[in-house]
Amino acid sequence: MISLPSRPRSAAGPLLMVDVDAIAANTRLFATRAAGELIAVVKADGYGHGAVTVARTALANGATQLGVTSIDEALALRRAGLTAPIISWLNHPADADFQTAVDHQVDIAVPSIEHLSSVAGVRGVARVHLHLDTGMARDGARPTSWIDLCRAAGDAERRGAIRVVGLMGHLSDADVPGAPSNESGRVIFDWGIDVARRSGLRPRLLHLAATTATLNLPGTHFTASRVGAGLVGIDLSRSTRLAVPMTLTAPIVGVNAVSAGTPVGYGGEWIAPQSTRLGLVALGYADGLPRSASGRAEVLVRGRRHPIVGRLSMDQFVVDLGESGAGVGELVTVFGPGCNGEPTITEWAGWSDTIDHEIVTRIGSRVSRDVVSSSLYSGAIA
Repeated sequence: MISLPSRPRSAAGPLLMVDVDAIAANTRLFATRAAGELIAVVKADGYGHGAVTVARTALANGATQLGVTSIDEALALRRAGLTAPIISWLNHPADADFQTAVDHQVDIAVPSIEHLSSVAGVRGVARVHLHLDTGMARDGARPTSWIDLCRAAGDAERRGAIRVVGLMGHLSDADVPGAPSNESGRVIFDWGIDVARRSGLRPRLLHLAATTATLNLPGTHFTASRVGAGLVGIDLSRSTRLAVPMTLTAPIVGVNAVSAGTPVGYGGEWIAPQSTRLGLVALGYADGLPRSASGRAEVLVRGRRHPIVGRLSMDQFVVDLGESGAGVGELVTVFGPGCNGEPTITEWAGWSDTIDHEIVTRIGSRVSRDVVSSSLYSGAIA
């Protein structure tokens, strides 16, 4: 059994612990796998782990730049004192406040001529990453408009309005290394680089690979890789053992002894098959636990797994304690690294018919948070 960081004595309710040593170990792993620079993506509050915590840890362990999806996310990092280069992409319309981004030295992804026109019109010289759609039909310039975008960017750069420092794309199926779309996406990106160079552009950062491509598709690395989910232990390709930073615990706040035939929760969907003891845990879907996991999820109590019974409610769930003897005040581990038998984030994703990313990003503000250091991952993990 591995000894995990102890729960702070001051935490009386639900607590989310984030192990920075796990994030550090993952960052070191990706820094060695990436062919070029490592861009640490800390969007969505660092995938629920704390953007500033993840950013500082990543930068101290091999990452050279940061990535976010909005100017507001970038400004929060600047307010926290982070001075590393930051790239913002995805979530800004063509009329976003690009002046503020430039004033705070935030690089801007440009997916269209409309965006380019707005960025080129601000005071100062904007640092730009031209964004090419390499097969997702989601964000980035379509190949049919890429030539015009590169030409316009070249003109803007020559007149001193912008500086094109990067080209970027994104793969739709990197989680499946053998998917044909990965090769076609790489070919499109290669073509996009050639078009940009013929337009007179010489960007240093060429980034297509995200987490799973960095692990499994070395031909997509180019000069930089963007890694976000991998820093917090998520690899949907299941190809690499990563350290898991997040552990969620909550105390039992009530215990009921019930007889066989007792219905539990809304709708009485679960009926006790025999006399048992039920523990009430003050954690529910308002705190981020997926209601769809009702009837399937388990938690760890006194070193053994016990099922969540009845519907998972907004503010609480019920666990069948059986003969465990657990009482009020004892801790339930909802999920964690899995090294002591507790459920993992991946298992919760399976019980909820979703992906790991959704589990870690949805834990709400009512849950206290604490950054811990376990020293479990002081060396390499792969």
